[in-house]
Amino acid sequence: MNMRQWLIASLSLCLWASSALAIDPLPFRDAAEEDRFRALTAELRCVMCQNQSLADSNAMIAGDLRKEVFELMQAGKSDDEIKSFLTERYTDFVLYDPPLQSKTWLLWFSPVVILLAGSIVVALIVRRRAADASASPVPPNDEEW
Repeated sequence: MNMRQWLIASLSLCLWASSALAIDPLPFRDAAEEDRFRALTAELRCVMCQNQSLADSNAMIAGDLRKEVFELMQAGKSDDEIKSFLTERYTDFVLYDPPLQSKTWLLWFSPVVILLAGSIVVALIVRRRAADASASPVPPNDEEW
């Protein structure tokens, strides 16, 4: 097999492989429905890939969930109904913006508490160092440079 045949065979294999990984487009009715779908899937988290939205994930379950969201939209469900359907199946983890509940208060308020605690610690350290510096002044040095 000469170099030209090998190059053609490898290029055709690459083209075939890339088409096998392509995502099937969804038949949206209009641009508004497509925008709604994109916004909704951007608000939902992939249950397998913890730091990716449903829109960005390449996981197989993300593809299935995108199809599920699309079918629910086609059935006339509102965004809130779709979110509640997914949270019933996958808990609040599927939402990037989980609701404030008694079990999520730590998630919502821990950054503020940590910031306040850090500010208090820094203020105490600065005051302590200022008090130590004023209590023991450095004697003047009579040497000239």
